Amino acid sequence: MRELLRTLARRLGAVLSECNEAQRRTAVLMASADRSLVVPGQAPDTYQDFLLRTSGPLVHEPSAASRSPGQPVG
Repeated sequence: MRELLRTLARRLGAVLSECNEAQRRTAVLMASADRSLVVPGQAPDTYQDFLLRTSGPLVHEPSAASRSPGQPVG
């Protein structure tokens, strides 16, 4: 019975952790300067535009060692 409770607690913790990470990434992406542009993927026209786009927090991808095999980056 204890092992079942531990397993369920671990799974619940993993789900909550993943939800927290998804919420954090969503907040970062929603606040990004690229979101308000007409063509977000387009390169900045001026150096000032470049500085504006990189002024906020950048999304850091996990290292290859910490990613599960076969998981996409991003």
